[in-house]
Amino acid sequence: MELELDKQRTLLALAEAERSQAHDAAASPEQEELEKLEAQRPGLANAAAAAQLAVDDLEAEILRIQEDERKLKKRELDDKRQLTAETDPERRKDLEHDRYAAKSRIADLLYELKEAHGEVKALRNNRDVHGAKLDDLDRKIEAARRAAEAVPAKEEVDTDALRAELPSDVLGVYATVGAARFNGRTCNSCFLQLPPAERAEVMAVPENELPTCPNCGTLLVRVTD
Repeated sequence: MELELDKQRTLLALAEAERSQAHDAAASPEQEELEKLEAQRPGLANAAAAAQLAVDDLEAEILRIQEDERKLKKRELDDKRQLTAETDPERRKDLEHDRYAAKSRIADLLYELKEAHGEVKALRNNRDVHGAKLDDLDRKIEAARRAAEAVPAKEEVDTDALRAELPSDVLGVYATVGAARFNGRTCNSCFLQLPPAERAEVMAVPENELPTCPNCGTLLVRVTD
């Protein structure tokens, strides 16, 4: 395909600009790392919240046990004071039975309280571990966000203006097979190094014509910058 040398440079600029834009449309490695870290956060945050809720529930249960213990101790003391003044045998029997029941329940509560204190310690450790992991992840996310924001924006090339400089027949072929630089050995589209015979054929094409890559069919631009 015939194309003047200056237009070949324009075609190459168009091809490289559009290739760069297609690459830029994909997330940068920094942005991909940020998105990967952010995707981890909901699960870890839910685990941390669940760990905190477990601690809150057990701490509330401990407070309930302590309040029940306080009430039962008061009841046991009231029974004891009434017994010192009570002379009726039936009434004394009821008071002694109630006092025994209170003391028995207090013993049960003390055992429950001991178990709860041991369990809440483990739950607090679990909460702290999850909280530390979440804090560490948040620091990583913030660092990744700064890194993603620091990636410089590439200068935009006006591809419409470049297209306007090229013949429609060239653009038609370009739309089908594309174009790439040929550095004398390698096609910059398929990145395959041509054997000597094929290199010679490409280089033998007149300067005002565009050869094609024997491997991928891309229009090859042999001009230098």
